[in-house]
Parts: sequence; C-alpha cells; structure tokens
Amino acid sequence: MSQSDHSAPGLLLPQRMARNVPTELLRSFVAIVEAGSMSQATETIFLTQSALSLQMKRLEDVLQQKLFRRDGRRLILTSTGEELVNYARQLLALNDRIMSTLGQESEPEPISVGMVQDFADTLLPDVLGQFRLAHPRSRLVVCVGGSAELLEMFDRSRLDIVLCLGQHGDRAGGTWDIVGRDTMAWIGDPGLAEHSELPLVLLEPPCRFRDAALCVLTQARRDYRLVMETPNLPAMRAGVRGGLGVSCRTRRFALAEGLPTITGGALPIVPDIETILVRRNHLSDAAHDLGDLLATAAGA
Repeated sequence: MSQSDHSAPGLLLPQRMARNVPTELLRSFVAIVEAGSMSQATETIFLTQSALSLQMKRLEDVLQQKLFRRDGRRLILTSTGEELVNYARQLLALNDRIMSTLGQESEPEPISVGMVQDFADTLLPDVLGQFRLAHPRSRLVVCVGGSAELLEMFDRSRLDIVLCLGQHGDRAGGTWDIVGRDTMAWIGDPGLAEHSELPLVLLEPPCRFRDAALCVLTQARRDYRLVMETPNLPAMRAGVRGGLGVSCRTRRFALAEGLPTITGGALPIVPDIETILVRRNHLSDAAHDLGDLLATAAGA
C-alpha cells in the first residue's frame, strides 16, 4: 500500500499559499512604461528615481522574473515585462472601479489660498460659486492679507495658491504667472487734492501702493504730509472714507468699496500694477482648477 493510501478520508493536502502583487508596485510599473523612463515617471507619481528603482526590484522579487533589461541608458521591457503591462492595466482599472463604486470617499485635503483685499471683495464670490459646482466636496482655507505677508506664508508652505499684486519673481517650490494688470488710482475726497500739502493715508511698508504714491509725488515735486499710517487695510479705508486724506489703491478696490477716485490731472498719474498668481508645484486637480478660475477672473 502506498503512503497516500494511509491518508485520512476527506483530508485535503495543504496548498501553496497564493502571493499578492501590490497594486502600488504595478501602478509605478505602468507609469514607467508609459513615461518611457524612470526619470520621466517621477513627474507623474511623485516618487524619487531611487524609490522607483527599489519598487521595481521588489516587483521582480515578487514575480521572480526580470521585467527590464538595459540597453545603454535605456530600459527595455523583457518579454515578461511586456506581458505584465496588459495584466497590470486590467488589474489597476478593476481596482480603481472598485474604489470609485464601493470605496468610502476619503475627506479631501483642504486647499489653502491667499489673496489681497482687492480681489477678496470683488472676484472671490463668483470664483467660489464656480468652484463649488465643479468640486462640491473640496475644502478651502482662505487668507486675506498684503502681498508680502501672503508670499511669506507661501514660502513657509502655509498657502498653496496666492493671488497678489506687483512683481515678486520666482518662489521656491512654486511657479508664478502674470495673469492681469490693474490700474492704480488715487482714492478719497477730490477736494483734498487741491491742498498745497497733500494729506496721505497709507499702509505701513512694505506696500507697493505706498511706494508708487510716494515715488510719483516726489518726482512731481508735490508736497505731501502723512496724516495716517496703519498696517490694517480696513483702518486705511476708514481714514479715507472719513476724509483724513487720500490714498492709492486699484480702481477695482475703489469700485468695490464705493470710494471716489481722483481724476482730471489734479494728482500725478500712478502706474498700472501686475496681478500675479503663484501656485505650488504638484497641486491636486481641484487646486489647479481653483488657480485657473482665479487667473481667468483676475485677467477679466
């Protein structure tokens, strides 16, 4: 009698345990194939080249097969690698379908956006309305302040997007674009422009509007006197509205606040100011859409 004849009736012999292929390894594998190289793939899946290389080593270990071979600096798929591409795409598509159909949608990370008061009071309501329709589950953190303050927060990674005024150059970890130009204007009681010594209500430095106002007055040899200085925009607005003096801001701001602009050559012309959109690299699709909406609205 053979040894197998002594086995108990109905007893199943142990089977070899099935191994799983981690989907994150397959996703990186497909990204490398579609990008054409590991260095190019790093731009789409946000892993370093060394991390990708380790992942591919691990995938080859799991499958016990070589997936790539080198041809100089190029990576070429082996026959096993070519066969795996189709299986990997099918498995990832099924995984994504399961998650979108049955998975519990995770709470999205908040998008932090900063802008100067000129835009918060004018274009922000319409932009938020359009954004809500496209991304109803997105969460926003909105900060309103001066351009210098907002850009400092961006540099400290506290803001994802900044819409500000003036030329500020490249930012670490982000890109900037000129998305429009705003016309600077003198705001306040036109009668004050007739004073021999122009009373001014200005924000504390750093402030692009303060610099522009003082520069053109100096160039025109126009006497002035600083009657109120404040770090706070609502306080400056109150000083202008209360008739203490005139100030300099965008026409957009004056319109939104119902403040009169001083025209007719009574005061020297102030230059236009650029509208700058700064956004962090590798933002989510929702954050990119928000940035595009702000850029369009600011340039209108």
